[in-house]
Amino acid sequence: MEQLPFKQRWLKVKEAVKAAGYGKVILTSPATIFYLTGFYSEPHERFMALVVEPQRDGYVLFVPALDEESARGAAYVEKLLPIRDTDRPYAILEQTCGDAACQLVGIESSHISHAHYVQLASVYPAAQFTDAGPLIMGLRLVKSSDEILRVKAAVSLAEQVLAEAIAKVKPGVTELDLNAEIEYRMRVLGGDKPAFETIVLGGVRSALPHGRSSSYKLQENDFLLIDMGVFKDGYCSDITRTFLIGEGTESQHRIYESVLKANRAGVAAVKAGRPLKEVDLAARSAIEELGFGLYFNHRTGHGMGLEVHEQPSVHGENETLMQNGLLFTVEPGVYIPDLGGVRIEDDVYIGSDGEAQVLTSYSRELTRL
Repeated sequence: MEQLPFKQRWLKVKEAVKAAGYGKVILTSPATIFYLTGFYSEPHERFMALVVEPQRDGYVLFVPALDEESARGAAYVEKLLPIRDTDRPYAILEQTCGDAACQLVGIESSHISHAHYVQLASVYPAAQFTDAGPLIMGLRLVKSSDEILRVKAAVSLAEQVLAEAIAKVKPGVTELDLNAEIEYRMRVLGGDKPAFETIVLGGVRSALPHGRSSSYKLQENDFLLIDMGVFKDGYCSDITRTFLIGEGTESQHRIYESVLKANRAGVAAVKAGRPLKEVDLAARSAIEELGFGLYFNHRTGHGMGLEVHEQPSVHGENETLMQNGLLFTVEPGVYIPDLGGVRIEDDVYIGSDGEAQVLTSYSRELTRL
């Protein structure tokens, strides 16, 4: 795959920051820093920040000293500064990028704690701080062809993992057993890590939309819901399939068919130029027609890419028009307490022709194990 276009991204972000009137933008999300520089790290409690200044010819990147070597080998930046554990990071920030007269500073509000904000305010005492997250997400929203190649690779890996893991399913296997098998397979087959905490739920527990795997032992006539994704080369996949152990009941078959119908209806509604809400409404209507509307209790999908949850949000009140380059999930579900739940999730990209490209190919038909 080609190198991601970091120089072009620098020019775009510099122009956007300047147009918005920012004197500085301080970015702290690892995903954003990777998107703009090519360097990825989870700093945990340590200080990591990417500073955008319109007057510069490139970024200033502050990284924990233990990441210095990795960052120098990967990061597209003008200046890189390692921060040792004994350093005072905001004093170094002030020495390097300080400006007591700066009037407007952009931050990623959802990625900065109040404690860090207080210290940042001491560096820029005259500044008003506003959320630059939407500006950055606006750049990240439309995926390039290279980004989609990376997502496709993560999808292909997830589907291979899923195919191998379900071969281990039989009555008596626990949710945790299968969860561990899935995450082991991710590593063995080349994934960097799970894109999120893998969900494996059997029986009545499959009615928990975001339940956590337990020691529950799978039984005959259980639904088995598996929601998983792989993080590979900076990008995520996200797929959910629901299986049936044994023959199941007529009620289970009806529930499954309603969700399958909703999945197909949601994907069919994906088209550039139409409001995102149409995807949700199409999927929801299909489930309501079969009498299960009360049990579809979440939005139909979410954006994805560098992170497993990004913009846009695919819900029934989102008037935003779909456009070429959007990537999001279509994942309707029905969850009935004391019976079980079904979710079928696909990753959908809007190509240059404005039409939906479904990146996930794993069978959506009811599979009995």
